[in-house]
Amino acid sequence: MSRAQCPRCLRPQTHCLCELIPQLESRTRVLLLQHPSEVNHALNTARLAALGLTNAELRVGEVFEDLATLLNPPGYRARLLFPGEGAQLITAHAPLGDDLPLLLVVPDGTWRKARKLLHLNPLLAQLPRITLPEGAVSRYRLRKAPGPGALSTLEAIVQALEVLEPATSFAPLLRPFEALIEGQIEAMGADTYLKNHGRPQDL
Repeated sequence: MSRAQCPRCLRPQTHCLCELIPQLESRTRVLLLQHPSEVNHALNTARLAALGLTNAELRVGEVFEDLATLLNPPGYRARLLFPGEGAQLITAHAPLGDDLPLLLVVPDGTWRKARKLLHLNPLLAQLPRITLPEGAVSRYRLRKAPGPGALSTLEAIVQALEVLEPATSFAPLLRPFEALIEGQIEAMGADTYLKNHGRPQDL
């Protein structure tokens, strides 16, 4: 028999994260496009981001029929948070004059799945791209990163927002993420964690 699930955070009721999820306002609007393979992932960080930001929306799918509408909300200019040719380093966005806030479009999935989303949705691939500064260290201690600077979706959003809106701290978004990781490390036991993933200082 399956365990009762929280309908909001999709975690088992016994491990619900909702009390740790903040409600943060942002000038930047965040649109998360999640590959279906990520929905039931134990560390569904895109959902945590969407729940923690009042100006965010999460869509799940491979092909988004209403993408033209999603990418053009009145009063915003869309940018794709994804590395690639021509991607510009993200910089602080000054809210002056007619300077429109960003619609930050974030594909969520493995690198392979995220590239598939771009391939299946040409409008997405055509967006101007922005990328994060190099050197960020992920707190995702249960995964071997594919390369230096590889972050979870939630960590990438937090870093992007803190560059775009430096007067606001978005660190509270990471609280449920860190609790989730701590819970999984505790469940597997310190010896198993150290053998497969970590270093003693990570415990």
